[in-house]
Amino acid sequence: MRTWGSEIRGWCGCAAVLAALCLAPHRPAAAQEDPGRFDVRTAGVSLASGVYYLDAWVEYRLSTDAREALDAGVPLTFDLDVEFINPRWYWTDEAVGRLTQSYQLQYHALSERYIVLNLNSEEQNTFATLFSALNFLGRIGELPVIDATLLNPGGVYDIRIRTQLRVEAVVPEPWGFLAFWRREWSLRSEWYRWRMQD
Repeated sequence: MRTWGSEIRGWCGCAAVLAALCLAPHRPAAAQEDPGRFDVRTAGVSLASGVYYLDAWVEYRLSTDAREALDAGVPLTFDLDVEFINPRWYWTDEAVGRLTQSYQLQYHALSERYIVLNLNSEEQNTFATLFSALNFLGRIGELPVIDATLLNPGGVYDIRIRTQLRVEAVVPEPWGFLAFWRREWSLRSEWYRWRMQD
């Protein structure tokens, strides 16, 4: 049950983040804002014990606004989307498997540490720098993505992956309205696609 006390605490927290994000000192014109970039550099899958595992390298560069939000204590949520596609020349391609692996990145001001939480497994890691946290996020190793029994033996499949920062996941309640002011937080890589024969 929501109480007046919880409402007041919620709005006080909202006001603190609003002050940090919107009333920050004006940046000099020479200091251009970084739009950020997500880029899938390499990716591949391997089969072990009847399961396909993904290995990938993603380069993450946060935008200026996303970094400011992170420094203000706002958690950032990253999605890694993986799709297995059956390419068909006679009809539209068929998606035979999808997986979304989600992570949350948050800065803890008291400990001055960056926390990466795997939202699928609840595994948590901490880092001293933003660079090391983003490097950890970008090194995908042996991520189980699909059971081999779901693919036809000898079949040809396209695999594609992308990563994105979801705007609606950037700011939890009661800060959600800030996402409408900062749509440039939304970052997304291009699809990285390759062909695999089962």
